[in-house]
Amino acid sequence: MRCPFCGNTDTQVRDSRPTEEHAAIRRRRFCPACSGRFTTFERVQLRDLIVIKSDGRREDFDRDKLARSIRLAMNRRHIEPERLDQLITGIVRRLETGGDTDITSKVIGDEVMRALERTDPVGYLRYASVYQNFDSVDDFLKFIENQRRGGDTDDDAA
Repeated sequence: MRCPFCGNTDTQVRDSRPTEEHAAIRRRRFCPACSGRFTTFERVQLRDLIVIKSDGRREDFDRDKLARSIRLAMNRRHIEPERLDQLITGIVRRLETGGDTDITSKVIGDEVMRALERTDPVGYLRYASVYQNFDSVDDFLKFIENQRRGGDTDDDAA
């Protein structure tokens, strides 16, 4: 592993421990060249996923981008960071085991919506407000009313 401070390729692992309920390994590393210390995470990746955006562009799936969007929706909610990591890991596992390596952004968004709906209703609504691309307060209110009636997230509320 290359040192992020000096670029030395001969770094040493000082400590390893499982995280995210054993879905990842956290490693504390030390660089003998500059005495820098840093942390790396090692996760199992079942396959390389390609995201097909709504405009047809294709890009590599980025777990960190997914995590940022979920953490933004869950900002200041009383959910433990470990539980959020589990939620994100679960979403990624379902995407990786879904069969196709090419996944539309809609499939990813729908999977996140299902996971957040089960986890936190406010985080779910926050994510939906961006994902559903509401144009007005009325669109948002229709979506909320539909949820109260037990409606589907795929409804034409937006």
